[in-house]
Amino acid sequence: MDQVEEVFREERGRLLAALARRFGDLDLAEEVTSEAIEAALVRWPVDGVPPNPGGWLMTTARRKAVDRLRRDQVYAAKLAVLQVDADRADPVPSADGGLPDERLELFFTCAHPALAAEDRGALTLRCLAGLSTPEVARAFLVPTATMAKRIVRAKTKIREARIPFRVPGPDELPERLPGVLQVIYSVFTEGYAASSGPFLQRLDLAEEAIRLARILHRLLPAEREVTGLLALMLLVHARRDARSDPAGELVLLEDQDRSRWDREMIAEGRELVVAALTGGPAGPYAVQAAIAALHDEARDFAGTDWPQIVALYDVLIAIDPSPVVALNRAAAVAMRDGAEAGLELLDDLSDAPRLQHYHPYALARADLLHRLNRLPEAMIAYKQALELAGSEPERAHIRDRLDDCRRAVQDSSA
Repeated sequence: MDQVEEVFREERGRLLAALARRFGDLDLAEEVTSEAIEAALVRWPVDGVPPNPGGWLMTTARRKAVDRLRRDQVYAAKLAVLQVDADRADPVPSADGGLPDERLELFFTCAHPALAAEDRGALTLRCLAGLSTPEVARAFLVPTATMAKRIVRAKTKIREARIPFRVPGPDELPERLPGVLQVIYSVFTEGYAASSGPFLQRLDLAEEAIRLARILHRLLPAEREVTGLLALMLLVHARRDARSDPAGELVLLEDQDRSRWDREMIAEGRELVVAALTGGPAGPYAVQAAIAALHDEARDFAGTDWPQIVALYDVLIAIDPSPVVALNRAAAVAMRDGAEAGLELLDDLSDAPRLQHYHPYALARADLLHRLNRLPEAMIAYKQALELAGSEPERAHIRDRLDDCRRAVQDSSA
């Protein structure tokens, strides 16, 4: 059954994408994809996995779709236009012997700018990752009913707006690709640092985002920002086992046991960074990946090349001048030039709306104020961070820092 499950996992996205493009209806494509898999679960344990499992699933799903269209009067006209025949020959195999891979079209459909931003990630996880609606709801920490409405809304928008299932042309790709990458990275970010809940990380989400990025990288191998995103996620995810202790509590980068880092994943990420930085000006994901590589290459925290990291942040802020990038640069400057220099840069960002409810900003200020022995101010900043933090491990870490600060105040007044 492990072999069968692996086939389903690999082929489901391809099958759904091909059927969605052929019939122009995501709901229909999902239904017949599920029916084809159910049929395989009955037949394959008896007959064995066929030599071309993707082709078997495609033929079965296509026939089920045609049967359904023929029975449904609403789809009668569509069927006539499509001129699909259940006995049509199997799709022409791709170069690697599998189904033609139309998942790339589905990536761009799920991340279409006409869809609401909150719907794009949900639809990507539902269609490309194959998560059930309750699983997607858990990923976004919303009720299942709320997520079901989002997914229905997105599918309705695709259908009513006639959003095409196609890969953008060369003139459109530079504008559309960042949206696809942002959807994948948003999924990874939630996996790397859960926005709420009892756990620091959601490894299932982080690994699913990496899997999707690998698919996209195979489909668009010449796109250096796709390579950069995959490199970035691998280099960050390589530290996953060291980011929390056996009790699930947060372990800061400076305190992590680097022997627990995944060296094979780091090696792969570093190789991808070189490719992402080669051939012209670097994109933001490639630069972030280069920063992550410098962290991973350091033998210990003290040996981190902070001057080079600050230099890379200078490059990054020139191409992606966001407050979050500026925050991260300030933290790196604090390590290179001292807490006072970093705090000055953070205070310059105090009016940035995006940082008003971003707990890493308040926490970074609190830590620098603590280092400078400005304890009453540090306590205020820690309290702000605590109010904004989501996951319980992050909140526990901030409470510990706040308690340390309180004890220091008490000791100084004793």
